Amino acid sequence: MISQLLADYTNNLEKCINHTIYEFNNIRAGKASPNMLESVMIEYYGTPVPLSQVANISAPDSRTLMVQPWEKSTIRDIEKGIIDSNLGFAPGNDGNSIRITIPPLTQERRTQLAKMVKQEGDNSKIVARNYRKDTNEKIKKLQKEGLSEDEAKDSEAKVQKQLDNIISKIDSMVIEKEKEIMTV
Repeated sequence: MISQLLADYTNNLEKCINHTIYEFNNIRAGKASPNMLESVMIEYYGTPVPLSQVANISAPDSRTLMVQPWEKSTIRDIEKGIIDSNLGFAPGNDGNSIRITIPPLTQERRTQLAKMVKQEGDNSKIVARNYRKDTNEKIKKLQKEGLSEDEAKDSEAKVQKQLDNIISKIDSMVIEKEKEIMTV
């Protein structure tokens, strides 16, 4: 039972890291990447769907994103979805595709993005600590049901060690992403 609990805890921490990586990929560092449009949702026949399900997104160069809809009738909805996503992009529509020029980042914007990265890192650490808290509560419950005190203490120590490793990993990811953003 305790081994399954620790395995679940490890899986949750891995999900936390993967979510952090996903969020960091959505924070742009000045060069075009199709990931920048992952969060864009568009109305497709009355249903909100991710942009990637109705168009091909590419980065022909480091300053340009190209969105080619699979149906030309959706081009206006795609354009509207990009504008409504508050990513700060001004899409250009030529009738067949949408071209987005990525403006160079100002120092002020770089500072804002670095703060966003730090905040996202802090959020991930909070989630990881909540996983630790939940797991430790389950260990205490198992202890009341007959788990030995030594095994409970060992399990709590393993949980804390894993948390320390994850927090260290998140901190290094934050530093790396901030460095990427602040590099001109």
